[in-house]
Amino acid sequence: KSALAEYHGKLYDASLIEEENEYLRGYLGLKNLHTDFHFESATVIGRETTNYRTVYTLSRGSLHGIEKNMPVVTEQGLLGYVTEIGATWCRVVSIIETASAVGACIERSGDLGLIEGEYELRFEGLCKMIHISPDADIREGDVVITSGMGSIYPLGLTVGRVVSVTPDENTRTLTAVVEPSVDFEDVSKVMIITDYNVYSDSSTEEKQ
Repeated sequence: KSALAEYHGKLYDASLIEEENEYLRGYLGLKNLHTDFHFESATVIGRETTNYRTVYTLSRGSLHGIEKNMPVVTEQGLLGYVTEIGATWCRVVSIIETASAVGACIERSGDLGLIEGEYELRFEGLCKMIHISPDADIREGDVVITSGMGSIYPLGLTVGRVVSVTPDENTRTLTAVVEPSVDFEDVSKVMIITDYNVYSDSSTEEKQ
């Protein structure tokens, strides 16, 4: 029994190590892709179970340099942004919440739009992209990334993939349903982007 317990303990430790290594590989991938980003790693210590688990409490706060509106990502892509801060914790609203809005574009064509949460879609883990030009080149399966427009999210973060595209008769624009790249049910470790370069039209850089 002692040997069996020791064996199971080693299997558990190996599983934890593999999980940590996978997280670190994703973290290093983001660092290599976005060399101007500064990250603070954090662990999910709480979830809002009444909102499809799309509001998270993280293990970092003001003592760690965390501020409101900082973007939060996983190795899969964009999770959301910081809305509340304590000394050692912060709360994050995900991109599928109705309070969220993200400037976005289609990676392939560059067509712009706005990612918003919708009450009904969030229960399916989906969101929508609105204000897309009726002449936009957008297709099912297209990758959506952040456009860098606005005051929260930097350019180039992966948001998700287009599931469907329909015309909006009221606004005479297109609306796309987007499946986020992040699995909101399986988030345990994240990275908070504490600083990044903002690129102006004249290709100069300035710190946010």
